[in-house]
Amino acid sequence: MTKSDKFFEEAQKYIPGGVNSPVRAFRQVGGNPIFMRSALGAYLFDVDGNRYIDYINSWGPMILGHSHPKVVEALRHQAELAVSFGAPTEQETKLAQLINQMVPGVDLIRFVNSGTEACMSALRLARGYTNRSKFIKFEGHYHGHSDAFLKKAGSGLATLNIKVNAGIPSAVVEDTLVASFNDFEEVEKLFIENKNDIAAVIVEPVPGNMGCVIPKHGYLQHLRTLCDKYGALLIFDEVMTGFRLARGGAQELFDIQADLITFGKVIGGGLPVGAFGGKKEIMSKIAPLGEVYQAGTLSGNPLAMIAGYTTLSMLNEKVEIYNSLHKKTEYLEKGLREVLSKKGLLYVINRIGSMISVHFCENEVTDFKSAVAGNNDTFKKFFHGMLKHGVYLPPSPFETWFLSDALTYGDLDETIEATTKTMTGI
Repeated sequence: MTKSDKFFEEAQKYIPGGVNSPVRAFRQVGGNPIFMRSALGAYLFDVDGNRYIDYINSWGPMILGHSHPKVVEALRHQAELAVSFGAPTEQETKLAQLINQMVPGVDLIRFVNSGTEACMSALRLARGYTNRSKFIKFEGHYHGHSDAFLKKAGSGLATLNIKVNAGIPSAVVEDTLVASFNDFEEVEKLFIENKNDIAAVIVEPVPGNMGCVIPKHGYLQHLRTLCDKYGALLIFDEVMTGFRLARGGAQELFDIQADLITFGKVIGGGLPVGAFGGKKEIMSKIAPLGEVYQAGTLSGNPLAMIAGYTTLSMLNEKVEIYNSLHKKTEYLEKGLREVLSKKGLLYVINRIGSMISVHFCENEVTDFKSAVAGNNDTFKKFFHGMLKHGVYLPPSPFETWFLSDALTYGDLDETIEATTKTMTGI
């Protein structure tokens, strides 16, 4: 029995399922989760002394790699001053100013403690601003575990095969309207049927919770046009894509400006954090300026603020990082295709920026329905084979991979070689 097995056995006595977030439990792929001891650059090190090339990167935040010296030093300095105040700090304003410079349309921003809280608060604000209650989301898109969002919510529920959510009254999701992503007609039909009742459309501009899925040409603009036509707000959930796909996130990449944007992951440099921001007219409705209430004891925590500021400052000063990440991800895709094609398996690879996913299926993956059509038995074998050869992938076929700037081409070659070895056993 490995140390990880022992730790997992002990954890299950005190923590539900032995984990503090369900996908970590390896239920979709089988076996026991790996317990980590440390991380540095592009690598994870487990409690048994094994090293892994990391393609989770804490589910996205570690775009610069683990334990970046500048981030660690900034955290050390702040921790010596204080770890929490519950009062305003200059660092909150500095981070807000930096985001204002980097991201289109963020006049005002409110920091919270998670992506879930950011999306929940943005929706409440949209409802308060429009005085409407209904909203549109997309099947397979995950906006956190707030009740209203868990209707057909993608990765976590799909991984555990949860179809109906216990503990959520049906009345809570009555105002949640669900459309298929990349379907132009379906979302327009919902607007026509509910034209005076829809407060907002919330969308992951590049979904990452059914694997990486690319929006069809013109689709995000279609959503912008519909929101303008029917008086609804467009909310971009950029918890994953914010500061990862480009300096200004998906808004910059696709040249679409949302009314409200939610952030998480990269914005905190690996510490727990979230944020929502947007146009001044809308954000001014939030208390204490307006009557839409939102609060948080640890919001604007100084450790999260300095980690986020340090990370974003480096991304802002060295925009070539994005080009480098794009090239590395492209290189990885090319290598994976060469190996998988030789094996003769049916597969699809989706890639954009530093996000990529492999689907073992025949047809292109453009929405949740096509994502779940993949061969999960093949993915299980693929996952464990890669793990055996020192590559740590998301333990679910419904999650995107994230690359970090710390990855070298040597790491990518090692990953491609691991794929070759894995495919030999499938």
